[in-house]
Amino acid sequence: MRILVVEDDVELAEAIAVGLRREQMAVDVAFDGSSGLEHACVHDYDVVVLDRDLPGLHGDQVCATLAAGGHRGRVLMLTAAATIDDRVDGLGLGADDYLPKPFAFAELVARIRALIRRAQPAIPPVLSRGGVVLDPARRAASRGGRPLDLGPKEFGVLELLLAAGGRVVSTEELLERVWDRMTDPFTGAVKVTVSRLRRKLGDPPVIETVAQAGYRIPG
Repeated sequence: MRILVVEDDVELAEAIAVGLRREQMAVDVAFDGSSGLEHACVHDYDVVVLDRDLPGLHGDQVCATLAAGGHRGRVLMLTAAATIDDRVDGLGLGADDYLPKPFAFAELVARIRALIRRAQPAIPPVLSRGGVVLDPARRAASRGGRPLDLGPKEFGVLELLLAAGGRVVSTEELLERVWDRMTDPFTGAVKVTVSRLRRKLGDPPVIETVAQAGYRIPG
């Protein structure tokens, strides 16, 4: 899953990013409303964690613009103001959830995961295909009951392939959803990661390469 954090407090933004990456999420960070909106319009984020009081372009305007443009990702709005009126205003602008500051990091992660589960089409809480089982909430995966020791990118690739339900997932989509924007689009990162993942999954092979198209896990 890929997350955008838009927060002008650099220390807080970086702390959130580090924590979410430890939860095996791909994270981009923007420190003002204008750059946050630009990122959200260019990249396909699952969730945008959006501070309300942003310099340049206010978080309210960013949220309203994303909602009006039919942005696929969910918006989790953060603010130091915690009154009911503030919460209602934020949700009225198109935010999907609202979290007042200060907040517990565990709650932020739980809310992000809940927003992703609410995405359309709905993603089941536990993914299973071809004898492989993956539980995103527990960050656990197994094949035939054998636990898999996966790195963050391997886990992200496997999660996306399982969630695709047999659909072919292109290299471009894997880069967009699992890696952050700092990754060179011409890199061989996807190929290398899929190769490592195949080794860890073992035989018989689970991930199928579709020439000139991408990868899939058939049923």
